Amino acid sequence: MKIDKTSVVHPKAKLANGVKLGPFCSVGENVQLDEGVELVSHVVIGGRTTIGEGTKIFPFACVGLEPQDLKFSGESSRLVVGKHNIIRENVTMNPGTSGGGMLTSTGDKCLFMVGAHVAHDCRIGDNVILVNNVTLAGHIRISDWAIVGGCSAVHQFVRIGRHAMIGGMSGVENDVIPYGTVMGNRAHLSGLNLVGLKRRKFPNNAIKDLRKAYRLIFAQEGTQAERLDDVSELFGHIEPVMEIVDFIRADSNRAICQPLFEDAA
Repeated sequence: MKIDKTSVVHPKAKLANGVKLGPFCSVGENVQLDEGVELVSHVVIGGRTTIGEGTKIFPFACVGLEPQDLKFSGESSRLVVGKHNIIRENVTMNPGTSGGGMLTSTGDKCLFMVGAHVAHDCRIGDNVILVNNVTLAGHIRISDWAIVGGCSAVHQFVRIGRHAMIGGMSGVENDVIPYGTVMGNRAHLSGLNLVGLKRRKFPNNAIKDLRKAYRLIFAQEGTQAERLDDVSELFGHIEPVMEIVDFIRADSNRAICQPLFEDAA
């Protein structure tokens, strides 16, 4: 371990081999820093917080301090940050609450850019990017490979599916389907995240099937349940399509983000 003499580490904190603490960091009693974690400088880690191996945290980030929830009453909730994440300057992350499963968590290889906020009881998957000044309210679920554009705000209990893209400065109050792109205030579904699909080398045939299914799911004819049944019958063998269908059919506190009429055509 390499700990700058100006940093303060509680004697009961658990620090693994290879941990690096730069100047003026603070590590609390119930904190665990796994192998290779680096706090660059002026970082505060508190609460019952675990930081996964290889994660790097930049100056003035505050991680694991009590949530901004007036119902929080000091319960022993936790924050678990996965492996090889990058947490940039002024990021804030809060632990869970009794009303949300007592846990806030992130997956591996995520990028939390300057000023991003992860509120209580959020669950974030792997390879997620929160761009500068993104604000997540409580109880949000973000699946793998999703990107939330700069200065966007996401309403509590919203779900964001895998490979989704949120355009910058969006206000997201409804669930975003996997592979979807949304933008605006209030955000509307503007199509599929075709750029992301191509970057991640989805086969052309899979992208074509997704586009056909998207048009059917958000067509104007029939009910949503009927359209989902039709898509399941036509594309039941296409895994990405059925991922969207299952996402829409799942129980949720929020409605599904819808396209404008011309976007669904």
